[in-house]
Amino acid sequence: IALPRDMPLLFNWQSKLNKAEHHTSDYNSSEVILRRGQPFSISLNLKTTVQSWDNITFIASTGNLSMALISYPEPSEPRCLNFTILSPADAVIGRYKLKLQVLAGNRVFSKALGEFVLLFNPWCPDDDVYMAKEKERQEYVLNDSGIIFQGLEKDIQPEAWNYGQFEEDILDISLAILDRSLNHREDPAVDVSKRNSPVYVSRVISAMVNSNDEKGVVEGKWSGKFRSGTNPLRWSGSVSILRKWYRARYRPVRYGQCWVFAGVTCTVLRCLGIPTRVITNFNSAHDKNLNLSIDKYIDMSGNTLDLTEDSVWNFHVWNESWFIRRDLGSFYDGWQVLDATPQEKSKGIYQCGPASTRAIKEGDVNLDYDSPFVFAAVNADCVTWIRYSKKRKERIYSDTRKIGKFISTKAVGSNSRVDVTDNYKYPEGSSKERQVYKKALKLLGVRRPGKRTKISRPRRRFSRARSAQTPTISGKLILEESPVIGQDIPLTLTLRNLISDFKTIKVKLKASEREGNSVSISLPEEQISFKISYSQYKNHLMDDRKILVTAVCQIKRGASLLVEKDIVLQDPFLIIKVLGPTVVHKPVDVEVTFTNPLSDEVTHCVLRAEGSGLLKEQLRIQYVNTCVQFEIIPYRSGTRQLQVDLVCTHFSNIKGFVMLDVAPAQ
Repeated sequence: IALPRDMPLLFNWQSKLNKAEHHTSDYNSSEVILRRGQPFSISLNLKTTVQSWDNITFIASTGNLSMALISYPEPSEPRCLNFTILSPADAVIGRYKLKLQVLAGNRVFSKALGEFVLLFNPWCPDDDVYMAKEKERQEYVLNDSGIIFQGLEKDIQPEAWNYGQFEEDILDISLAILDRSLNHREDPAVDVSKRNSPVYVSRVISAMVNSNDEKGVVEGKWSGKFRSGTNPLRWSGSVSILRKWYRARYRPVRYGQCWVFAGVTCTVLRCLGIPTRVITNFNSAHDKNLNLSIDKYIDMSGNTLDLTEDSVWNFHVWNESWFIRRDLGSFYDGWQVLDATPQEKSKGIYQCGPASTRAIKEGDVNLDYDSPFVFAAVNADCVTWIRYSKKRKERIYSDTRKIGKFISTKAVGSNSRVDVTDNYKYPEGSSKERQVYKKALKLLGVRRPGKRTKISRPRRRFSRARSAQTPTISGKLILEESPVIGQDIPLTLTLRNLISDFKTIKVKLKASEREGNSVSISLPEEQISFKISYSQYKNHLMDDRKILVTAVCQIKRGASLLVEKDIVLQDPFLIIKVLGPTVVHKPVDVEVTFTNPLSDEVTHCVLRAEGSGLLKEQLRIQYVNTCVQFEIIPYRSGTRQLQVDLVCTHFSNIKGFVMLDVAPAQ
């Protein structure tokens, strides 16, 4: 029954106070945004006197769920009532309707007061996502920009990413992602009831950020042309991707690769209040059959043969989110791996995680969720074979420590790189590391030749043959520094004899599409210097700017040696200058300078700029000179990241960024 007309009221959300207390001031939204498990304040101004505090109840409802909120009246005037209201620390997150109920005699009157959004609360000790250190909460929840590391294990490059979780519409979009999931469409009531758990919510997001099973956010593409969409290298942040998906009525955005999926996932989870960071694993294994071994086949010239579904990526990017694991036990609390890149199905859907990093380190691959896949990504052995014919192959001496190197994330409070490899595994080659590896093999039901297993799961063949003969030579491909596109690439192959006799070695060098001739050299130590000219590689260079150089070294009587080197060519640099002080609501000019390293003229250039708190929409400018200026008007204070991206005919993307300290409005 609605409140009688002679009992009108004025309702005040105390918005400014609650935003500050709940750390939601940065959300660019007119909605009331609160965090669970934390008191919030409201005021009621009635035109009649309420006789008893016991007569007033506040009811919050979302979906088919309703809950009575604990309220504490504060001393006030008889008709102006101030309340402190507390939501449960395990409440379902999402959009709520708040209703006032008043008991008058034997009748209950009610009045709708409005809506609010309830989020996870890393500041609340009783919340599953509680994070004790304020600096970490600032980084993993409130920081709206960051760094995603890419490149090679010996040439790690920082790439700026605009998370933008507080930008206009992003909260609405994040909640819409939950409502578009298969779980919600199959049973909305059950789905909503589980949204109190960060384990459940994060897993749903890992499925919904890719488009493989439903109208998820991003469609992946790893080869060919990107004419029907955007080259994944050209994305600089999540905001434009999420808005494009939302405004196109949930049509998947084309295209993404691992860092795009991880960047968008980080945005959505931080927006919902789950502490999240982006992780890069260098030399990351995709173990299709989960036998913890990646077999690579090459021919006598060093060409990779497509004889296995396993693969190794130079780098792969995923996420970690911070919360406790009530489903596994407190030992597995802390950072949990999530991977939205669609690689393998998990329970029938392309989703991955949350997998506890503690479980990965200890080899507990029998635990939810998808721990075997993540364990293999950082621990699988990589075995290389030379295939001479269908009947003859030779196992080349392989480094079983290759997989899972320099696992990296952005540091708290700075853009420097932090190595978190120790969170995932014990030191390579240590007895503990081998012990954990054998434990994982046993749990997965992978048996070694000649040994039985009592595991009742389907058996998988263990692809490891007997150990390869150790070569009597060692080799290294040396590149002084990674050259810029347009330059020649000078390389040196150094071969060293590991025993006292002299020998003749047949060497085949190959760089991308260019194959060298066989040469014979005498040892104890020899060097072969060669170069790859720009004219030789320019027509074969892919968007990732990577060239794989291989040297297959064969000894007449002895083990063969494979020497490989990945080279990633650097794009030319952008010089970004901010021409004046940066103050909220005051325009300031930015100057961008680009120097073309090529002899060819660079045409059809577009400069794009974005940055949360600096530009509300991505800025696009036709770039015709070597220098261009544009204006920004900061709208939020603090440390801000301005990203600039130049796209033209000869370069897939040239990126740069600058950090700005924006002063409050004066």
